[in-house]
Amino acid sequence: MPDGPRYEDDFYAWTQYQAGVLRSMPAPDNRFDREHIAEEIEDLGKSERDAVRSQIRRIIEHFLKLAYSRAEQPRFGWMETIDDAREILADKLTTTLRRDAQASFEGLYAEGKRKAARGLIRHSEPDAADQLPTACPWSLDDVCREDWYPAAPGSQ
Repeated sequence: MPDGPRYEDDFYAWTQYQAGVLRSMPAPDNRFDREHIAEEIEDLGKSERDAVRSQIRRIIEHFLKLAYSRAEQPRFGWMETIDDAREILADKLTTTLRRDAQASFEGLYAEGKRKAARGLIRHSEPDAADQLPTACPWSLDDVCREDWYPAAPGSQ
């Protein structure tokens, strides 16, 4: 078994580790483009990281709409969006990416909040946009929890 993270266990960690290994290997044959190959492997992992972050922002945006919008009609659509994002997140979230998500959670919340506020304002709910909390009222566990949604307005 090779040292470092295993491909099957944590793809993101594996890509970052393998890129480092490639860079540290001697490459006497100059036909082998070691640096660019290492970059490509790293970028594969970064794509996974970016996808995880994107889905977390998407879930937060729709959590905020569910929790602060008084609109009734789009609620089930928002819940479907959350379900879809959670499925993608479950497929991609590894231990290393979960730590990354936890470390960047405040920033992901701020970005999700910005999108939620724009959406609420666009749909004539500026008061709801003004009520969005500065700090995230939910945890990463809430974001990942299957079949859990924030309370509707008035039931909080």
